[in-house]
Amino acid sequence: MAPQVGIIVGSASDLGVASKASETLAEFGVEYEVGVASAHRTPADVVNYASSAEGRGIKVVIAMAGLSAALPGVIAAHTTLPVIGVPIASGPLSGSDALLAIAQMPPGIPVASMGIDGAKNAALMALRIIALQDKTIHEALLAWSMKSAETVRGSRKKILDIPGMTQVPDKVFSGNH
Repeated sequence: MAPQVGIIVGSASDLGVASKASETLAEFGVEYEVGVASAHRTPADVVNYASSAEGRGIKVVIAMAGLSAALPGVIAAHTTLPVIGVPIASGPLSGSDALLAIAQMPPGIPVASMGIDGAKNAALMALRIIALQDKTIHEALLAWSMKSAETVRGSRKKILDIPGMTQVPDKVFSGNH
């Protein structure tokens, strides 16, 4: 099966963060590809990737970069596919500069921006986009959300293990006050 999601990082040092996206996509059985290309050091490679992605079956691109984080915007400038930008925590500003660079795209070059190192959320957003046309992924996301909710509900029992804590009754959360 052809990859549906492209994950592009600006540097090999970003692959650790990218693994959170690839693990999430794999959990849902969605094929993906991973590549390294720099908006500044290999700009022609970035343009070639972006302009060929749709023709190769890619539905969503997740682009991760630190510092000036130009990669997501350059990709978005060369495709009409949805591009999700993930700022990487790096440099003296720990990713704040990358976050602002991705979030402040000029009109006409939209890039969805995740939080710093937010690769898992980027993958979940890519899955939501794919789920608009894929009922199997839609159903899998619903099941994943229900499982996540049950994990949170189950964690309420841990409050009882903390001395001096009074637990909020479950009926408050369910709206049955």
